[in-house]
Amino acid sequence: MSKLFATKSVPEYTRARGLPELLRTRIVILDGAMGTMIQRLRLGEAQYRGERFRDWPRDLKGNNDLLSLTQPQVVRDIHDAYFGAGADIVETNTFGATRIAQDDYGMGELADEMNRAAAALALDSARRHATPERPRFVAGAIGPTPRTASISPDVNDPGARNVDFEQLRSAYLEQVRALGEAGVDLFLVETIFDTLNAKAALFAIDEWFEASGERLPLIISGTVTDASGRILSGQTVAAFWASVRHAQPLAVGLNCALGAALMRPYLQELARVAGDTFISCYPNAGLPNPMSDTGFDETPEVTSRLLQEFARDGLVNLVGGCCGTTPQHVCAIADAVHHQHPRVLARPGVFHAAVES
Repeated sequence: MSKLFATKSVPEYTRARGLPELLRTRIVILDGAMGTMIQRLRLGEAQYRGERFRDWPRDLKGNNDLLSLTQPQVVRDIHDAYFGAGADIVETNTFGATRIAQDDYGMGELADEMNRAAAALALDSARRHATPERPRFVAGAIGPTPRTASISPDVNDPGARNVDFEQLRSAYLEQVRALGEAGVDLFLVETIFDTLNAKAALFAIDEWFEASGERLPLIISGTVTDASGRILSGQTVAAFWASVRHAQPLAVGLNCALGAALMRPYLQELARVAGDTFISCYPNAGLPNPMSDTGFDETPEVTSRLLQEFARDGLVNLVGGCCGTTPQHVCAIADAVHHQHPRVLARPGVFHAAVES
């Protein structure tokens, strides 16, 4: 039997040991969008390049992961703003910091360095904001890559693929190793539009757990792309959960693509089928709106009200924001759910009992 599917005794978490109990005690706050905050700064090509990459042969504007190397203060300030707004967890600036994604800029060889630098920036911010009464955590952000193992990039050739499982596994293992060795508290595999890509990331995480002898909390977050209620590679929310639950995540949830109002029925379904797992939700700030300062149409008051309703109805343990959200959104969300009770696990499973024994 594959090591990923075998039932096994899971050791206590090496890091972030108090996080499971915190999720039971109150609703935990995740940060908001990194990309939105960077876009608001309107950085130019020269700022992305910095002195180190001044003569790089390709355009680098838009490579947000590179800013951890060329503009570290920008990234640090964004983490500080989210912690200041009330976030318990911030994500590293590593959504696209895989070798596969960075190859688009000719920077694949820098993936390891980017992840370590980004982790250091987030951890520095967490240490400065943490108190004995209010610990702060850093999630190593692991994005989907711009390539998909399940969907053809060529409409005329349904069987074509521009990446395979082994390439994804190798790239993810490099990222996971760098983030883990740099000291992140947990891993967050997010914005999953292709379950096969995600399974490559989960395989890599399990490899690192076994090689390092450590086990960090894991959050898995899928993306329902439209009113079909499916992720882009075709799975329903229930089927998605069935495909990834073997990874024994601390929490599973949904993020991106939709605002909270449209996300609600799919979150309800996930909360129903994943009864033994904490539930996370960090939606976009509504629908895209090019006239808005953030590029999306929901104000902090609207997004926070919707997430307060999720909390009131017992759907969530962890909430935050995705595209279009800002520290103002996170502050409003934190205030809105402050007096709400977290979702209670319907049937605590072997995994959660093991890690908290």
